[in-house]
Amino acid sequence: MASVQDLINSGIFHTKNPGRSEQQITRVFCCDLLSVAMGKAPSGCAWVTVIGNRNTLAVASLADVSCIVLAEGASFTEDDMQCAKEQEIAVFSTDLPVFEAALKVHQLL
Repeated sequence: MASVQDLINSGIFHTKNPGRSEQQITRVFCCDLLSVAMGKAPSGCAWVTVIGNRNTLAVASLADVSCIVLAEGASFTEDDMQCAKEQEIAVFSTDLPVFEAALKVHQLL
């Protein structure tokens, strides 16, 4: 198991918001359908997705994920990033495809 801080320290992804960096990452979860993620994202997971909008932040908060990794160059708007900061949701970004990004997190765990 690794923490969000371990992911930050690894330098694998661009850190957009450190969130609650002490939070542990329990596993990796990949999903781009928000309704599925809302019901199936495990608490404490690193959620890898290409959906960069405010609804992603809402689902992350409801599901209690440790962090969001926006893959394939996806990004949040400045307003969405402000929301992530206010809710202390860790956000990372990468140009890697979803599978490769998830694999990088898995290898860290």
